[in-house]
Amino acid sequence: MTQDDPIARFAGEYERAGAREEFEASRCALATADERGRPAVRFVLLKGFDERGFAFFTNFESDKARDLAANPHAEMAFHWHTTGVQVRIRGPVTRVSDDEADAYFASRDRGSQLGAWASHQSAELDRLESLEDAVRETAKRFEGLPVERPPFWGGYRIEPKAIEFWENRDDRLHDRWLYERDENGWRVVRLCP
Repeated sequence: MTQDDPIARFAGEYERAGAREEFEASRCALATADERGRPAVRFVLLKGFDERGFAFFTNFESDKARDLAANPHAEMAFHWHTTGVQVRIRGPVTRVSDDEADAYFASRDRGSQLGAWASHQSAELDRLESLEDAVRETAKRFEGLPVERPPFWGGYRIEPKAIEFWENRDDRLHDRWLYERDENGWRVVRLCP
């Protein structure tokens, strides 16, 4: 049995995983590809989702941001071992609005805010003390002040064109449902395991 709305289905699976997973249920693998089509995958945290798509945040100078500038398409995958469910989401990627990025940045703890300013994400680091010194300098700069969002930091949203749900079953006869979006809404098909 399946639901017609994959966003609602995802919300239900996400809530169920959130109640059971030991680690963040929002943890997902994000796959991008550079201008030459070379893939890269890393784990990020999902920071919101709705009908518009699935949002995550990062430094715009990071490897993932460079990949997205060259090739604005991505896929994210969730696997919740406690529920036996995997979800894959694929589509074009756009930046979230400045207002949305500001609101999320303001919700982060101060240490994470300072780290966003101090870390040149994906750049070579000569030694850990250099990063720690940069965090201390940034903390002095914002002493007694709220930490503003850096102009080089913000969010991205994957607009889902395809969402696949995979559920573990005995004998590897896994249950798979693929939702593909077209001009008429979502087309739903069942896939062989």
